[in-house]
Amino acid sequence: MATKKKSLKKPVKATATATATANAKAPAQTPAPDPTALSIGDLKNLATILDIASTRGAFKAAEMQSVGFLFNKLQAFLAKVAPPEPKKEATPTTQGAPITPKGVGEI
Repeated sequence: MATKKKSLKKPVKATATATATANAKAPAQTPAPDPTALSIGDLKNLATILDIASTRGAFKAAEMQSVGFLFNKLQAFLAKVAPPEPKKEATPTTQGAPITPKGVGEI
């Protein structure tokens, strides 16, 4: 029986050594980003919300000056910090005769 116990201990030591080596070689994990941080996209959404709310009459007339000031300040900050969005090209127009479905107007 003593022989069996000695043979069991050897694989355990080898496994422990292999695990320690694997842990030493593991790359360092990067910390998770802060969930409360504001991004440029969040600020753009805030500007859109202010615009929609003012259009729908959510603010009283006396409040419009401070809302407008904040909106203008936010727009200026976004223009300075955020890269400009690429403009979407207009839908290409076809030149020539209009396209009609086959079978319609044919002789």
